[in-house]
Amino acid sequence: MQGEEPAAGVLYLVGTPIGNTGDLSPRARHVLQGAGRIACEDTRRSGLLLHNLGIKNRLVSFHEHNQNARIPELLQALEAGEAVAVISDAGLPGISDPGEALVAAARACGRSVICVPGPCAVTTALVSSGLPSGRFCFEGFLPAKGQQRRARLRELAGEPRTLVLFEAPHRLLDLLNDLLAELGDRPLAACRELTKRHEQQLGPSVSAVLEHLQRTPPQGEFTLVLGGAPPQETVRPSDAELRAELQRRVAAGVSNSDAARQLATETGLPRRELYALLHQAPTTPLEAP
Repeated sequence: MQGEEPAAGVLYLVGTPIGNTGDLSPRARHVLQGAGRIACEDTRRSGLLLHNLGIKNRLVSFHEHNQNARIPELLQALEAGEAVAVISDAGLPGISDPGEALVAAARACGRSVICVPGPCAVTTALVSSGLPSGRFCFEGFLPAKGQQRRARLRELAGEPRTLVLFEAPHRLLDLLNDLLAELGDRPLAACRELTKRHEQQLGPSVSAVLEHLQRTPPQGEFTLVLGGAPPQETVRPSDAELRAELQRRVAAGVSNSDAARQLATETGLPRRELYALLHQAPTTPLEAP
């Protein structure tokens, strides 16, 4: 397969190291060396990476400020049979960068899109955090303005899955204070410099991370892995309360069977159990279930 890549007219999404250059796969190196052009967020940063890897290729800038003009140009290159590679500053392109819009446009034009997988800060931080990773929710960067950020956090307050966020160092303390105020002191792993020599993972809670960073100001972008909303404890109503509610519905004209079915839907209790309670009521007329 490697000898056939990169293929003509194919858009390649190539994962690049998030810190340790040794994480670039042989396949990624091969595709980058053979692509007609490489679209990247920052030509200087990516140029340095490729230079250190011994890769010489044509770089074109592709970021949020020029994507509207650049996408038609890249689609035209694909149409002409050129293999185009897309990389981000670090990790997999398409996550919190313009790669997503290019992929959508290429798919809409019927072009082939192939991902050459590689490192990703989201999953790297998640699996090393010790928090549940079977189900998680990626939120990326929250709104920069405080009022909008807090409103978004309130929307996420009931989310039971582990949350993964990105944040810049100059907004991190504000975000931690908002997390504490809106979501409470949940488990948290705050990660920076992942895969690098001075990798740092702070925890184990929002308050502990906040206390540490108030003493030692944050540097560099952070990936935050936050515990989901704890399960809500529900108190089961007593049999007397359930029976009274069933009788109220029957008195309003609902059949015994429908009353039990309605209350089962609302409470999550078995319908048969509720119907049996109603059946036990001495003053309630009985109907077949």
